[in-house]
Amino acid sequence: MFARLALTASACALGLTFAVAPASAQAPQRPSTPFTLDTGHPRAPEQLAVRFDKADLAIRLLPETKSLEAVATLDFTATEPLAALVVELDTRFDISSVEIDGVAVTGWTNPDGRMTVPLPASRSLGQTVSLRIAYAGAPHEALRAPWSGGFVWRTAPGGQPWIATAVQGQGCDLFWPCIDHPQGEPQRMDLHITVPEGLSAPSNGRFLGKTDNGDGTTTWNWTARQPNTYAVALNIGPYVEMSGTYDSRFGNTIPLHFWRLETDDPMQAADLFAEFSKQLDFYEATIGPFPFADEKMGVVVTPHLGMEHQTINAYGNGYRLDGKGYDWLLQHELAHEWFGNQITNTDWDHMWLHEGFGTYMQPLYARWLNGDRAMESELQTMRLTLANRFPVVSGQSHTSGEVYEGERGPGLDLYYKGALVAHTLRLMIGDEAFYDSLRRLVYGRPDPAPGNFQPRYASTDDYVAIVNQVTGRDLGWFFDAYLRQAELPDLIQTRDGDRLSLEWKTGDGGPFPMPIEVEVGGVVNVLPMTDGRGEIVVPGRAHVLIDPANKVLRRQPHIEAYQAWRARNAG
Repeated sequence: MFARLALTASACALGLTFAVAPASAQAPQRPSTPFTLDTGHPRAPEQLAVRFDKADLAIRLLPETKSLEAVATLDFTATEPLAALVVELDTRFDISSVEIDGVAVTGWTNPDGRMTVPLPASRSLGQTVSLRIAYAGAPHEALRAPWSGGFVWRTAPGGQPWIATAVQGQGCDLFWPCIDHPQGEPQRMDLHITVPEGLSAPSNGRFLGKTDNGDGTTTWNWTARQPNTYAVALNIGPYVEMSGTYDSRFGNTIPLHFWRLETDDPMQAADLFAEFSKQLDFYEATIGPFPFADEKMGVVVTPHLGMEHQTINAYGNGYRLDGKGYDWLLQHELAHEWFGNQITNTDWDHMWLHEGFGTYMQPLYARWLNGDRAMESELQTMRLTLANRFPVVSGQSHTSGEVYEGERGPGLDLYYKGALVAHTLRLMIGDEAFYDSLRRLVYGRPDPAPGNFQPRYASTDDYVAIVNQVTGRDLGWFFDAYLRQAELPDLIQTRDGDRLSLEWKTGDGGPFPMPIEVEVGGVVNVLPMTDGRGEIVVPGRAHVLIDPANKVLRRQPHIEAYQAWRARNAG
């Protein structure tokens, strides 16, 4: 297997020399289109009519011109009658050849980054087709990675090229032809990354070896199982590889790999590498088996802050200590191997399944390490950030920009409101039901074990159905109030003599039978609030404290006052 793949990579690299015009000889660079610079547009009918079996990408990086030369071979199976293939690819690239099943074709178009290739002969259900595209050019350069993404071209402290991709917000089509949608994952992806000799190119999945091409370049070969489209990543630099293994509580052994810069402090790198096993143990105990144990847990130091690149998470936190007792960035990006790469949302409208649950893992890990006070501290910091301007889930299909940009969508509420909703849910239904619901969401079953699950897709409705199943209750009202409305539920308090009346109000006036604890004179009482209302006797001047353990996410005027003050005094 290895020898055959290595020869294939060499042939691809050789083919690039003749099939693709050097980037330096290209015409002045075209800008990426607005279509390309957002990701998650509704799929074309032709994309809905195929299964994406495999992507093979042979790509050569040219640091001196900040450009690339590449050949992508994409294999599909028709799930409906098919007359054309449609993929996304940035119009910045010059395409030198397009082939269907090894035969050159013409008549293809790529007006705005959605490329249509008519088939010489239509395909019927179950028939396969292979698309080969050779292209070259200077890819879109990130303006502020990872938030405004693309290619990052930097120079390492030792003077060598240091290159990375970060394309979550803009999409896979910034450097390879793909179905640029959350549900566009290929079943397998092989990568052959050619770089100047002396540099390393860690990437997704399993390492299949490297080839010295005899021309001052080396090709690094990788194969990955069902990669999340935006989690396919290139990383090139003067790296030193650190490796080890983790003996899983599920009986298997997981390869651990960390690529640090050769100029990094070895002791700092060793301290971070020591966190790998500790964090894996938390996740496996809390959620279940590491999803990609047959490949690796991989991390690489990047010239940007970080990103959840499947089995090769980007790390740019500079080994910073912040008193939490763990590296928050490493822990957050690792969370996405479960929430993002193992389970991928069906549409960007459900991105809280990635970011909300992924963010909730930080306070849970803080508790795992240092107890309740550490967890509550992180939760309170999150609570102070909520904007509540847009619903977390709109019920409509969205692109990345429409959910991540706080002026158009929920923005940071995907992370922090999502995490606080998860916390409220856990305290309401209990740990057993909550963690059972997460396992069913992530693995599609309650009893995950190595080898008995595959990456899967899910939506908010899927998760609501899971919660209803494990609790035996209809909790749609909970998700309607917290996710499908912008405003937080408000607990209205009315005092009449020695009686305190409480009533929940939601943005749409819908039911909200959320139980609430009320402490009266040091005694905690639980009001069931079955119809959204409750009443309690408060004798004399007894002190009243609503929700003393902060179990329920709700509107709190003192936080709104603080946020307004902070906004007035910003800068």
